[in-house]
Amino acid sequence: MVIGNQRQWLVAWPLAIASSALYGLLFWHGQLYGEASLQLFFIALAAWGWWQWARGQAGQALPVQRMDRRGWIASLGATAVSWPLLGAFLDHATDSPLPYWDALPTVASVVATVQLGRKFIENWPFWIAINAVSVALFAIKAYWLTVLLYAAFIPLAAWGWRLWARELKAAA
Repeated sequence: MVIGNQRQWLVAWPLAIASSALYGLLFWHGQLYGEASLQLFFIALAAWGWWQWARGQAGQALPVQRMDRRGWIASLGATAVSWPLLGAFLDHATDSPLPYWDALPTVASVVATVQLGRKFIENWPFWIAINAVSVALFAIKAYWLTVLLYAAFIPLAAWGWRLWARELKAAA
C-alpha cells in the first residue's frame, strides 16, 4: 500500500481498505480503541482518497502539490487540539491502558490521510513522525510484528517524500 502511495497507484486505496479492516480487529482486541476506531475512519477516507486521486480536480487526477500556510496551520492545529481531547475521552470512556499514546497517532493519522488524499507532499513527514510514535506504542503493547512493520514504514515514507519531491520539482 505504501509503495502504491509512493508511486501514486490507485490500487493503494483498496489495499488501504483491506489493511484497515484487519488492523481494526487487532487493535480492538488489544484495547487500543482510538487506533481501532481510526481504522473505520480510514476505510471511509480510503474511499474518498481513491476518488480524489482519480477525479479530484474537475474530473481529472490530482497532481502532487504543496500545502499553503493555511493548510499547515489547519494540520498542526487540528492535531494539537484533537490529541488531548481524544486522549481525555479514551481515558474516561474506555479501559484503554494508554489513552494519550493511543490518541496522538490516531489524530495525526487522520490529518496525514487527508493530506495524502489531496496529494500534499507534506503528508510524508507527518507519516514519519506518526510511525515513530506508533513504533513506541506498539512496542509497549508487545505487538512485535506491527513494530517491525511500522519501523519499516519510516524509511518508506522518507522514500515517498523523495519521490514526490522529485515529481514536484519536475513539474515546476
